[in-house]
Amino acid sequence: MAANILIVEDEEKLARFIELELMHEGYGTDKAHDGRTGLEKALSGKYDLCLLDIMLPELNGLEVLRRLRKTSNLPVIMLTARDSVIDKVSGLDMGAQDYITKPFAIEELLARIRAALRNTAADSVKTEILTCGKLELDRGRHTVKYDGTEIKLTGREFLLLETLMINKTIVLTRDILMEKVWGFDYVGETNVVDVYIRFLRSKIDDVFGVKLIHTVRSVGYVIKDEE
Repeated sequence: MAANILIVEDEEKLARFIELELMHEGYGTDKAHDGRTGLEKALSGKYDLCLLDIMLPELNGLEVLRRLRKTSNLPVIMLTARDSVIDKVSGLDMGAQDYITKPFAIEELLARIRAALRNTAADSVKTEILTCGKLELDRGRHTVKYDGTEIKLTGREFLLLETLMINKTIVLTRDILMEKVWGFDYVGETNVVDVYIRFLRSKIDDVFGVKLIHTVRSVGYVIKDEE
């Protein structure tokens, strides 16, 4: 069955262009031209992926994403202006799967849609609950708890922890973590993995007095059950 894609874009001509291209590829489509309507539709459970513009009337795209992530893991690809680096980072940290900058080639958008849908399909066959000692990560509900106490993580922190827990006891290099969590086209600080590992430790290891996330000198990081 073809995937159903929600297009939340206030430029009606662009939204219609994307809709026609998606229909040509066999996707089901629906549109919304403001953030409030887009959020209502995204929460309906009718869609497999959402294309979400950031600059929207009523509710901007980042606010739509923030509210959506409270209850839904619907895959989201953000549509951003070319120079809005902060918006891109914010969107990814809040749980967007990908972003594409305007203007874009439709072939690139279609490729990113296919990749996001493939990743979602792969995730659906994996275990929803991941554990490491008393640490529990619920992939479906997008929550993390330690011994029943909920831990608030950003979207990027969650993805990093999820990657470590999927590969529990396996040492992952910084390059592998960069690829899995930030993607090939990430441009920014080269020590971003180390920075986010510190964020995770400050919220998990330090708070609960445990040592789950280990540094393997000159290699990378691994998460293991409490010793």
